[in-house]
Amino acid sequence: MAEGALRCSQGHSFDVAKQGYVNLLRGAAKFSADTAEMVAARADFLAAGHFAPIAGALAALARETAPAPTGGDPGCVVDIGGGTGYHLARVMSEFPGSEGVLLDISKFAARRAARTHPRISAVVADAWAELPFADGAASVVLNVFAPRNPAELRRMLRPEGVLLVVTPRPDHLRELVEALGLLRVDEQKDERLADRFSAHFTEVARERSRSTMTLDHQAVPQLVGMGPNAWHQQGERLKERVALLPEPCDVTLSVTLTAYRPLI
Repeated sequence: MAEGALRCSQGHSFDVAKQGYVNLLRGAAKFSADTAEMVAARADFLAAGHFAPIAGALAALARETAPAPTGGDPGCVVDIGGGTGYHLARVMSEFPGSEGVLLDISKFAARRAARTHPRISAVVADAWAELPFADGAASVVLNVFAPRNPAELRRMLRPEGVLLVVTPRPDHLRELVEALGLLRVDEQKDERLADRFSAHFTEVARERSRSTMTLDHQAVPQLVGMGPNAWHQQGERLKERVALLPEPCDVTLSVTLTAYRPLI
């Protein structure tokens, strides 16, 4: 890394933005990036602690499964599709000697992630394309509600490393799905994930995290507006539907956390 820029062995140079992130995105991406409004909604919602059970369970699983060299810290921790850096920052607290790298397609997310933690670097790149990491660069890779490219994830992970994937369960946000017309979780999501990963990884641990969030009428639109449902909801119609919900509203938080080792 040169002052104010990243340089590769082939002579390419990428400036570090004043907000602290690097944009490596070239050409059209497969999916649309989160907007500034979506990222702001996510930052506010996560700051309120509603997803703390997920972050805590992820950090605990990382501590249990990460490679443990002399000194106690595994090395580089990478979050693919990491958004604002909320989950990565929590995991980094478990490994005080490690460095973290967050990749997201949204420059607005990367800006926030770069300020989330002093040991996190943020990169704008497409998770569906070739990932900007050397072979075996990462010891721990996180993937929380994000795109997954198994072959690339395997390539960038050390042989003894671990990939931690968080996916929603069918009852995730069930109180809001019908009331607000949200996207449904595939009943076979875990099985489909296992099939996709079987050529590159072996599953070593799986656990479920289920809790209840208590949300007011400000938090519910933030939850809807911070993810893929934001592309399918109209503002006024959403306000009307939220107004019909009880306040506060109890909402199920239900996910599967799976740990994978690379196939050798």
